[in-house]
Amino acid sequence: MKNVRRRAGVVLGVVGMVVPLAVVFGSGTAQAASACTASAGPHQKQVEKFLGRPVDGKQSTADCRAIRSFQAQHGITPAAGYAGPLTWRTMDTILQQRAAGSTPNKAGKCPTNKGRIACVDLTRQLTWIQDGSKLKYGPVPVRTGRDGAETRTGLKKVYWKNLNHVSSLYGVKMPYAQFFDGGQAFHSTTKSMYNPPGSAGCVNMRPADAKAYWNLLKNGDEVYVYGRKPGT
Repeated sequence: MKNVRRRAGVVLGVVGMVVPLAVVFGSGTAQAASACTASAGPHQKQVEKFLGRPVDGKQSTADCRAIRSFQAQHGITPAAGYAGPLTWRTMDTILQQRAAGSTPNKAGKCPTNKGRIACVDLTRQLTWIQDGSKLKYGPVPVRTGRDGAETRTGLKKVYWKNLNHVSSLYGVKMPYAQFFDGGQAFHSTTKSMYNPPGSAGCVNMRPADAKAYWNLLKNGDEVYVYGRKPGT
């Protein structure tokens, strides 16, 4: 199996980091709205602002529909339109990702003296590839290990790549798998990057991003994981 390394011209910056705020209502909106919670949640105002709703701290039918749509999009359950801690934490993570812009390593937490390195920021649920201080790909959102199965922190190295890997533990497909710490790997998933509670320890990626990482990284390239995932 050939490792394809593409260094030149891969300064993509903030690839796919636009997470739509617009709420798209499906055919089941009317039915869903009838089951909406009438209660305002503890994060009602923050959630209203995120969704572009009037910020009054009061739950309305339209508020509930918008919140339910966001919850359904990202697999947050119950999708009852309640502005609770998990819904706001997800939105806050998205806001932090947007704020990273094209300078995700502005704070200098990922080493710049290692050459080609894949950085994984658990706190913001972001990853990117840099070469020295030069951004090569990303930042892009990721879905890392859930509470009790956290993605381990520290400096690692890619040691095995398997294009069509299937997990021997869970029997699930792990396309574009690149292992860097025991059974933990970058790999593609079709789930939302914000689907709770998280992975079993791997760094889940959107298919296009996982493919790009497959092409950019080779065995021996370093991976630096730091921070702490919200909720763990």
